[in-house]
Amino acid sequence: MYFTVKEVAQKLGVTEDWVRDLIQAKELKATKIKKWRIKPEDLDEFINSRKNV
Repeated sequence: MYFTVKEVAQKLGVTEDWVRDLIQAKELKATKIKKWRIKPEDLDEFINSRKNV
């Protein structure tokens, strides 16, 4: 199962562009399957890493 950029943006309360920027900066792991897809565990890892900032 993967989340779309749109789903991640909605979960984080940010724009889709911001999510794409995170992916391009390699701050958020994602896989390109026609469009970017994010595994739930990678989103959890990203969220947890930001709690320490």
